[in-house]
Amino acid sequence: MRARDLAESYPFVTSDDDAIDAARMLAGQSLPALLVLDADGQPHAIVPGPQLIRQLIPAYIAEDPLLAGVVDERNDAEIAERLTGLTVAEWARQLYPPPVVGPDARPMEVAALMARTHSPLVAVIERDGHQVTLLGTVTAARPTQHFIGAP
Repeated sequence: MRARDLAESYPFVTSDDDAIDAARMLAGQSLPALLVLDADGQPHAIVPGPQLIRQLIPAYIAEDPLLAGVVDERNDAEIAERLTGLTVAEWARQLYPPPVVGPDARPMEVAALMARTHSPLVAVIERDGHQVTLLGTVTAARPTQHFIGAP
């Protein structure tokens, strides 16, 4: 088994897409992370959901979780307003290069990369000179299924 066998298609956004649309996709499809592609369709970043949520809530609440219990629920509606007019790049703020493997990577290599980068996704790419093609992504469920023999 190789990364190409574990890879599946995965919804994506671009760094220039509207943040609110990206948030709706993340929530509507119960995605663990956003896969962000650049203008050439190449993997630009994988941003885990918790990192995106951290950008939604006020910093003082993220730093002191006890405050979350006393903030009025009327403030919840303001969270969506924080995304209005932002791009994915502006929402995510810190876009890190995505963890990527080639199509021949073994499941253990994919799992080790996920563990090392704390990423719920790994992009599987194929290089042909300077051209990079996204073949799909591997979610954490795929190597887990492989290791434990689950269907």
